[in-house]
Amino acid sequence: MTHRLFTAASAVALSLIASSVVAQDFRALARQDLQAAHAALRDNHPAAVIPGAASEDFRAWLDAGLADALGKVGQVNSGDSHAYLMRYYGAGFRDSNITLRPTFEGMGPYFATNWPGYTTGWRDGQYVVTWVKPGTRGAPAVGSIVTECNAQPIEEYARGKLDLWEGDLDTEAGRVRSAPYLLWNRNNPFAGGVPQTCKFQVGNRRPRDMEVRPQPVDAASLEQAYRATVYMPGAVPLSVETVNGRPWVNVHSFADSAGWDAFNSQVEGQVSALRGPQGFVLDLRGAGGQSYTSTARGYGLANRIWTPEFTVSRQPAAGEITYRATPGNRQWFADTLGRMQADPRFVTESAPVIEETQAVVAAFDAAIAAGQPTFTLAGRPPVADSGVANPVQGPVVVLVDAGCSGGCLDTLDLLVRLPNVRIVGTTTATDTIFIEPTTLRLPSNYSDLSYGHKAWTSRERANNQPFTPAQGLVYTGNPADETAVRTWVGSLF
Repeated sequence: MTHRLFTAASAVALSLIASSVVAQDFRALARQDLQAAHAALRDNHPAAVIPGAASEDFRAWLDAGLADALGKVGQVNSGDSHAYLMRYYGAGFRDSNITLRPTFEGMGPYFATNWPGYTTGWRDGQYVVTWVKPGTRGAPAVGSIVTECNAQPIEEYARGKLDLWEGDLDTEAGRVRSAPYLLWNRNNPFAGGVPQTCKFQVGNRRPRDMEVRPQPVDAASLEQAYRATVYMPGAVPLSVETVNGRPWVNVHSFADSAGWDAFNSQVEGQVSALRGPQGFVLDLRGAGGQSYTSTARGYGLANRIWTPEFTVSRQPAAGEITYRATPGNRQWFADTLGRMQADPRFVTESAPVIEETQAVVAAFDAAIAAGQPTFTLAGRPPVADSGVANPVQGPVVVLVDAGCSGGCLDTLDLLVRLPNVRIVGTTTATDTIFIEPTTLRLPSNYSDLSYGHKAWTSRERANNQPFTPAQGLVYTGNPADETAVRTWVGSLF
């Protein structure tokens, strides 16, 4: 339900050429963008007017975070530093659907300006050295625990270096995916680069103080270090293969561009095997899904395997959806309705969606005319179980990790309601009850603001609650060791 029906107009990617960068006053642009983002969120985000615990982080950060970010504007001197400060303000809401992203191609996960020649991962609540470039002098051993950097306890150091800049350290997923950057210089002027010294502990020995020497970077080593620490999908995100005699369904992306037509045909061609008594694995590691179609992709896959007749009565109850009645939010729905009506194929295939959107626009008009700050609409009513037998005979293992986000979590909301399904692996990302994003271009043209414009206050899974595998179903080994992962998963059958 996070991104169920709608999308804003896609942003056009911008390239920063040297002459335009020199000409820009990025401090002024950052100040302007921060104030514009604050105003848009203040005037349109549901959390500003909906009471409850899910809104507390929003209200606490909206003004305080703006003041905090504006206090850092003096350090903005480039497109990268502008992007970091925008990200900082957006991430401070602790809401996965509030983001401030650059409109130009960013640095990517494998970027640094220098580094010590090794990297760290988040393992069992600690930062641990996971990879060392061969030939690096004075490097700690793989497996060493980082206990302190620059005379700061490692938690304090990590908060200053990573939290809100690289990930949300209040979440397990944010820890996992940002951990490789603990000792890297990512060209973030607000958080510092490679530390001067750190303490590393091996086993039960006393921590040893070591100088951390910056090294020149090469792209291949940075990528190898990150991939040795955090699971990253390969070049083919969607596929079905056979592992240890049973189907292994790979879904490592919910993006529209992932190749869904061919993949769905492959699933349909092997549906008999998927429903067999030997069971199958559904691998959702790294399956980020921020597109409005993500949930439909996941539900469509479940329907192909279990049939719609079996899944429909087990889908999570939609309950009530609360909208904030503002002209800005109303305009987004009106624009979306116009795009739907202008698409002949959509008119033919999705008439009920158009009718639903028309009703939403009419409800906006009525609420705004009456001066109401919000209005509530009922979601899809629950469907009674028709008694259709489960077509899947065997056990189903659903493998997840910190990369499972957005529509992947919506898909899990359905899968956990199906019989003989177990969620295994490691803790997923979190998601908010403030759903279905509006995307706005900020005044600089270098950043887009996205935010959820309605509240799923009746969602059964709580706000920012991840999926955590039950005891005995948690993978504790190296997430980048594919052979070990598959051996462990095979032992669960």
